[in-house]
Amino acid sequence: MLSSKRIITTISLPISKFTTMQSILSFSPSITQDIEAVIKEKLATIERDHNVRILFAIESGSRAWGFPSPDSDYDVRFIYAHHPDWYLSIEPGRDVIELPIEGDWDINGWDIRKALGLLIRSNPVLLEWLTSPIHYVWNETICNHLLQFAGKTTFGESCLHHYRNLAKKQWDKHIGEKPDVSLKKYFYVLRPALVISWIRQNPTLVPPMNLQDLIAGQDLSTDLIEQIGRLLVLKSATKEIGSGDRLPIIDAFIHEQIAWTDTIAREDKRSDLRAEADELLRAIVKGSIV
Repeated sequence: MLSSKRIITTISLPISKFTTMQSILSFSPSITQDIEAVIKEKLATIERDHNVRILFAIESGSRAWGFPSPDSDYDVRFIYAHHPDWYLSIEPGRDVIELPIEGDWDINGWDIRKALGLLIRSNPVLLEWLTSPIHYVWNETICNHLLQFAGKTTFGESCLHHYRNLAKKQWDKHIGEKPDVSLKKYFYVLRPALVISWIRQNPTLVPPMNLQDLIAGQDLSTDLIEQIGRLLVLKSATKEIGSGDRLPIIDAFIHEQIAWTDTIAREDKRSDLRAEADELLRAIVKGSIV
């Protein structure tokens, strides 16, 4: 593990010591063809074992967020549909499929009814999955319908409080008032803070999932971008980047975004969208959308 002194010295180096800023802020998926083949086979096995149809499957977590470490897990998330008769039951069935976490594999998914129910409550997790830059299974037609529906409820002001709560929770857990912090934990606060900043600057555009596109699509200070770039280089190069002094530029940015969300009123569009969600659910389950 690198010492804190070594880390701070590295962070203060010019970005050109590593590579160009353009290459640092370009998203690069870290999924090899061999790994992709293994994941697709695991998903096919899930379909057979559970008698479901996977509508889409993507990578989530640090690899899709754009800041993986060399030993990052593979966080595979998927949405599936049962056959129509499964939904015609007095007792609702289990709406989650979770494989045991083994080694680098973290694979789980939601039933489409559960996913749509979360969408109408302005929960943007499904929207994030739909904007993942790494696809394993992808039904273009169904995903386009889901994206159109998600655009009515889960970005812009309607989901600001989700990202505010996420940023605040991660801040309190990993940074808070500590004089010495785990530098990699900054990313878990930075990403929701960057989404908030995106929504401030681009309220009608769906925020991208990965850090690089979040940065490229908005107006941020050069100092902030360079500081994030140095952290990205460190995290991509070593399993554990260790601890170091606070990063005031990043701290100030995070605080500004969290404070801004407190000025925005909550929106609730559930009652307007339930009928449309039901119609979309029936069309997907019955196969009207293929």
